[in-house]
Amino acid sequence: MKWNEVDRLPCSVARAQAVVGDRWTMLILRSAFLRVRRFEDFQKQIGLTRHRLADRLSRLVAQGVLEKQAYQDRPPRYEYRLTEKGMELYPVLMALVAWGDKWADEGDGPPLLFKHQRCNHEFHAVLSCSHCGEAVKPREVTPLIGPGLRAQAQKIQAQGRRSRRKAS
Repeated sequence: MKWNEVDRLPCSVARAQAVVGDRWTMLILRSAFLRVRRFEDFQKQIGLTRHRLADRLSRLVAQGVLEKQAYQDRPPRYEYRLTEKGMELYPVLMALVAWGDKWADEGDGPPLLFKHQRCNHEFHAVLSCSHCGEAVKPREVTPLIGPGLRAQAQKIQAQGRRSRRKAS
């Protein structure tokens, strides 16, 4: 399978990777969550070439993760803002922050701390059960086959039947 076909797999991780699966895209998203909006500011913060940054921003706009909004007419200038779809990536980014703070901080501590505005306390991301609210640990999770995988299996079976009929 080619990389540009990975989004066709019946796998939520593969489909998400097809949208955000390179190092530059995640850094662009990090900057967007830190309220960077303009092309030049993304470039300064990330250090990415203009060509590569333009490509990644275009992809994120095409995927509906960012939207491009004009802020100046002459010459035309744009800001890039997170859409609702983009905002939904916040827990993903915060999980990467927590992992990086724990396993890749070189002993200096986290480069950024995060304060919850509603309670005014610093926090760290925790995955919790949407039903009971308890923290979820990997060894306490049982994966179950979902409707998407069942639908994919049915499609594959139907294609096999059609192929066998043509061969007959």
